[in-house]
Amino acid sequence: MLKLPHQLRLPRGGHRSAPARATFQDHRFGSHKCLASRSARLRLPPSSQGAARDAYDQTEDGRRLKWLPICDEFTRESVALEVERRMEAKDVVRVLAAAVAERGAPAYIRSDNGPEFIAKAVREWIAGQGFQTLHIEPGSPWQNAYSESFNSRLRDELLNREIFATLAEAKVLGRDYRRSYNEQRLHSSLDYQPPAEFAQCCLSAVGA
Repeated sequence: MLKLPHQLRLPRGGHRSAPARATFQDHRFGSHKCLASRSARLRLPPSSQGAARDAYDQTEDGRRLKWLPICDEFTRESVALEVERRMEAKDVVRVLAAAVAERGAPAYIRSDNGPEFIAKAVREWIAGQGFQTLHIEPGSPWQNAYSESFNSRLRDELLNREIFATLAEAKVLGRDYRRSYNEQRLHSSLDYQPPAEFAQCCLSAVGA
């Protein structure tokens, strides 16, 4: 179990909804087989992909929190982990814009059919950036497997362990979790490297 960099609290009772899901695959790697010398099982994809879907939680006063995790389908990096009281189309555009500014536009982003993902403003912004959306079939979460995997860990390791006093506290702990996930968590599918280290290895190989 991942040891989080903050004190864990006992989870409150009650059912928690599954997170929203989206994935984002980094364009920087292209189709270069950067890991051929490290593992025959690991290959870079021919195009960039990402995934996203939101998640619900609440602060201890009962007010809603809505999380938006975005992950990279190839490096397994957590590209973004945002939380607000409400997550609307403008918020999705803001988070995606920050990701694209940092990493460049993906070939496409995979998500469910939540209203914030299929909103006209989001679709128009994505089209303007030159990439596409891939919406999974309703009731088919397995079509967004990488995002499902990340959100399962997010639920077990953060949302089910913390009682958030305020939105500000949720933002801080979310940033801590994302940093720990990217820089410390070892992934068997990445030859037991953390996602950030794996991504840097690939960039170094591509640039060699």
